[in-house]
Amino acid sequence: MPNEHRSDIRTALRAAFPHTLPIFAGFWFLGMAYGVYMDASGFSAWYPILMSIVIFGGSLEFVAVSLLLSPFAPLSVLGITLMIQGRHLFYGLSMLEKYKGTGWKKPYLIYALCDESFSINCSVRIPDGVDRGWFMFFVSLLNQSYWVTGTAAGALLGNFIPFSTEGLDFVVAAMFAVIFLEQWMKERKHWTALIGTLSSLACLLVFGKDSFLTPSMACILVLLTAFRRPLEREGGFA
Repeated sequence: MPNEHRSDIRTALRAAFPHTLPIFAGFWFLGMAYGVYMDASGFSAWYPILMSIVIFGGSLEFVAVSLLLSPFAPLSVLGITLMIQGRHLFYGLSMLEKYKGTGWKKPYLIYALCDESFSINCSVRIPDGVDRGWFMFFVSLLNQSYWVTGTAAGALLGNFIPFSTEGLDFVVAAMFAVIFLEQWMKERKHWTALIGTLSSLACLLVFGKDSFLTPSMACILVLLTAFRRPLEREGGFA
């Protein structure tokens, strides 16, 4: 590899790293909680580590614990997965232009797209002289490495350090609450938050607390897809 090319890579890594430090703090805590939760649920350390590498979807990985412990229902699992991760449809569409010209890095950038990487790569001003493709690649790679290593640390600690894990699964609810509040503060208008809240409440009343998740996510996805352009004009998306 030419020295000039290696220098470009190092420059992109140094530029990307500071933007990912806040993600490191959050991902390590949540990743450790997930690893401990998996261990407490009876899974060996390899399960959460491999799931973090292959799935790389924090909220889905937490939900997957209960799915793995439930009776085999592939269609239900597929539906829940699509509903939970459906927001990435909008992320992916908005990143099509930014990912142009990134070459072999593009498949990984698509695979590793998460809320936090999207937020950085979509909004940050890349310094002059820094390769755009390598910058976005390192943002995505660093963020995933934080999640995977945090998960591994939690899974291994759960094996060797005995402590009560009662209430640890509440981290899922806490994570969704934080995501909701961040989205609320980021939006100029709150149409998307209201659509999500009202759809969930309506489905809760209609289907009950044990069955409302899938229909509520379906309603939210349909409504956001149908009204995407009016919401963008009104400032309903961040």
